[in-house]
Amino acid sequence: MTLKERLQEDWKIALKSKDKFKAETVSMARAAVLLVEKTNGIKLDDEQIIEILAKEVKQRREAMLEFEKGKRQDLVDQTKAEIEILLNYLPQQLSENEISDIVRQAVDEVGANSIKDMKKVMAIVSPKTKGRADGKIVGQFIKDILNK
Repeated sequence: MTLKERLQEDWKIALKSKDKFKAETVSMARAAVLLVEKTNGIKLDDEQIIEILAKEVKQRREAMLEFEKGKRQDLVDQTKAEIEILLNYLPQQLSENEISDIVRQAVDEVGANSIKDMKKVMAIVSPKTKGRADGKIVGQFIKDILNK
């Protein structure tokens, strides 16, 4: 079953079980996928859908920070729940230790020793973390290691 089919099935199941929140969250994810397909006139594969869903998770994490600043715990809780649902469709997320190990290996591989080498390191790290870690977090790890 493709990821797109899985989203469709989970949406139907959520509707039948009257899980309105899950149905709405999965529907938003499906809409994001369909928008890209219609806009570009293409049919997306699972890898491309994972990229879209990762962006959706990233947007929600950023929004959650704003909600926290605005002391809107209700919206923080709702956004956390949406993220949990969406993470079910993404590959297993990397832990901070795993990200750090990948970054260190890449730094050693290219012989990076300053922040000027960040682009080289990112070129090696990005394919390994794509859809499995937030790019901002990965970038921060690279900066931290290269600034030491």
